[in-house]
Amino acid sequence: MALSGNLDAERRRTALVELANEPQGLIIETAAELFSVSSMTIRRDLLELEAEGRVRRVRGGATAPPRARPFDARLAIRASAKRTIAEKALRLVPASGNIALDASTTISTLASVIGPRTSLTAYTNSFESFQLLHPIDGVTAVISGGTAEPTTGSLVGPMARRSMRSIYFDIFFSSADAIDISDGTSEVSIEEAELKQDMAENAAMTVVCVDSSKLQRRSVARALEHDDISIIITELDPQDDRLEPYRGFADIL
Repeated sequence: MALSGNLDAERRRTALVELANEPQGLIIETAAELFSVSSMTIRRDLLELEAEGRVRRVRGGATAPPRARPFDARLAIRASAKRTIAEKALRLVPASGNIALDASTTISTLASVIGPRTSLTAYTNSFESFQLLHPIDGVTAVISGGTAEPTTGSLVGPMARRSMRSIYFDIFFSSADAIDISDGTSEVSIEEAELKQDMAENAAMTVVCVDSSKLQRRSVARALEHDDISIIITELDPQDDRLEPYRGFADIL
């Protein structure tokens, strides 16, 4: 009897993982009805599944856990929003000085629209952004050392951190896997989060560029706190109600 019960529970949890991976995610009340169990049983299942890294609990349900994805795959996601964000951020790129760019596809989109400058040095841990910036007149592109993260391709680790800690930046352009009203930004890995913390610490201004799907979410590793962020740029109209909670700690573009 106990064996049968354990088997049923494991089958249910496997099915819950499949539901969480659906685009709409898993809703606790719906799952409880589907499996003819209590909502508390589903909540206990989700606690165990989250501890195993198989789901991420959210209010009222669960979604697939955050995972690092290859650069090309990420570049195609919400491409129109990234272009809009890049055009807004371009107005902040100075003619000269030092800027830092993270290894996100949103910031790579910004790198792709930067035109000739007077004497701008751009530091990045992204090979893609380095390639885009290197041929531009008046731009000196500098890539950090470091270890290539196997999925995203960004350069991370102690060497990358030492490189970015040694430079002071006028502006740091960063994206994020998520940005929460209470906790700031977060990333899919500790290594990504740590490097962004270093870059923000050495920047006079940090501009966070995120599309609206990242709002009111948390990822895996905490990165930038509210005090680190000067400006938030999204594809939304700056007066959009979805941005209201963020006005207290950053300018909105």
